[in-house]
Amino acid sequence: MIFRKTTRFIFIAGAVLVGYTWGQSAKPAVVPRLADGKPNLNGIWQTIGGADVNLREHAADKFAAGAQSVVAEQEIPYWPESLKQRQENFEKRRTADPETAKCDLPGVPRITYAHNLPFQIFQLPKGDKITVLYEFAQAHRFFYTNGTAHPPGHINWWLGDSRAKWEGDTLVVDSVDFIDETWFDHAGDYHSQDLHVVERYKLIDADHIDYKVEIEDPKVFSKPWHVDLILYRRKEKNFQLLDYICYAFDIDKYYP
Repeated sequence: MIFRKTTRFIFIAGAVLVGYTWGQSAKPAVVPRLADGKPNLNGIWQTIGGADVNLREHAADKFAAGAQSVVAEQEIPYWPESLKQRQENFEKRRTADPETAKCDLPGVPRITYAHNLPFQIFQLPKGDKITVLYEFAQAHRFFYTNGTAHPPGHINWWLGDSRAKWEGDTLVVDSVDFIDETWFDHAGDYHSQDLHVVERYKLIDADHIDYKVEIEDPKVFSKPWHVDLILYRRKEKNFQLLDYICYAFDIDKYYP
């Protein structure tokens, strides 16, 4: 294993409450658009919270802050036998989490919220794909918007094959062909090669994306389930992605 230097960043955000005079209706949010009329997703985005530690609600401890569940159903619908594997993963998470123990790519959708690291979306008017660059290990994805289908057969890709389309103002990204060696979080939530992920990106306003994910894997789960997060635009002057090259941490020190 190659050990590399890692830089971590902690992103702390506050909430701004905006009030309206009694009886005055709120103005509809303005969504920026490209020349072709599509919502403009260009920019650097980041999640806030503890989804990387555990998608479900978890209490704070000396290793990590507590966080509410981002699973819409609150519980993940494992088959009974699959739940046993998840519990085994949880018990061995210090050394078994592929991302923290071996520096493997986090997979999808975990790459979006891994360590709350930022990522950048590049979108051109009438382009045939949307490119996403991640700070995590310099990973990248292409969302092909040219109407082509997934390639035939199963291909083992860390981040899958992604085909996208617009449904109104929502970008819908359909991804398959995943390797089965990634987890959804550090708590041991996992999947098989049959994983099918559908991501939905919808601008709420100029600085927030409603990010919804449907996860389906009939080998592991009894029915599809959903993750719901908000993506926040980074607006600092000259903000850019930095080099983040994974390092296999002292797991007992950094993770519970």
